[in-house]
Amino acid sequence: MTQPAPSAQAARLDAITGLRWWAAFVVFGYHILVFAPLPGVVSGFLQFGHFGVTFFFVLSGFVLTWSMRAGTPKSTFYWRRFARIYPLHFVTLLLAIPVFYSFDPDPSEWWVKPFSIGVLLLSVFLLQGWSRDPAILFSGNPAAWTLTAEMFFYAVHPFVAAVVRRFSKRAALWGALGVVAFATATRVVIQLAPTSWLATLPWPVLRLNEFALGMLLAWAFRQGWRPRWHPAIPFAAILAYFVVIVGAEGFAPFRPVEVVVSPYSSEIVTVLCGALIVATASRELRGRAGWMTARPIVALGEWSFAFYLIHATLIYTALELFGQQPTRWANLGWTAALLVVATAAAAALHLWVEKPLERRLRRWQQAKVDARRAREHADLPE
Repeated sequence: MTQPAPSAQAARLDAITGLRWWAAFVVFGYHILVFAPLPGVVSGFLQFGHFGVTFFFVLSGFVLTWSMRAGTPKSTFYWRRFARIYPLHFVTLLLAIPVFYSFDPDPSEWWVKPFSIGVLLLSVFLLQGWSRDPAILFSGNPAAWTLTAEMFFYAVHPFVAAVVRRFSKRAALWGALGVVAFATATRVVIQLAPTSWLATLPWPVLRLNEFALGMLLAWAFRQGWRPRWHPAIPFAAILAYFVVIVGAEGFAPFRPVEVVVSPYSSEIVTVLCGALIVATASRELRGRAGWMTARPIVALGEWSFAFYLIHATLIYTALELFGQQPTRWANLGWTAALLVVATAAAAALHLWVEKPLERRLRRWQQAKVDARRAREHADLPE
């Protein structure tokens, strides 16, 4: 098997980092509906904003596999993932608790839950996503349930990667096709038997196909696969798909299409997200990324994790302070204001919490490794 050149492995893909912001933005659009809904077709599109999470899962598999290095100990990999995810999670969890919990919740504030140490501890240890009970799944910081899935993906990545490393470019692409086929078959079974055990599997397990697809596409990419699709093509396909779905809800001739296709939205969007990631990365490596690598866009992408973890807390804070707004175009003002506040908060969290704590934790672990190696070297016979 031909290994990729070291320089290709190390190439930083800024355009993909920028894409992270847009995925976080559509999730923000999905959640803003609880506070400041917009009229008609706009809200129809925003209701699909949760598919931004699908993009994150595919991207996670792609980035980890694109950047992995042979010989990295599992302990180092796991510690780096912990350092990347956990400090910011813990801080934003603390910020979320006063918004989403009370010792005496007001029934009119449906998003406020009774304070429970046991449930909150599940969130502290990122275990809440293994439950399908909404009170547990969305406990603590509601957006953080996806981190349960990410931690599961991180746990299996070194083992799956050990198999994927043996694949040729063609085998990786066939593997990606197999993942899509398996996910689709799983969806067919769930549609036919919605009460079966398969339909009740925890989300980290059911969403593993998205991460695996990203891994296989990245490995094919590392083996030299460079599709020349313009990123506008998969992006337009995503938009077109939701145009059909939204249009089908209000246009009778489209209704049969919506009935057949919409149950498989997750699988369709997963494939299109993979295509968008690959097309963007390929274009950047050919030196044609253009505005997608502009510093402001990349910075927003770097802030996107913090933005994702703080935005729901800010939206529900506004809901508590100002009440739910009637559906109207004037809510664009609320949307813009909260977007600015959430972006500013994300920048502060990224610069003052996320990156400094990640660097400290990684340096601490590296110091321990260096000290151990020094001791082992000192014990060697001369």
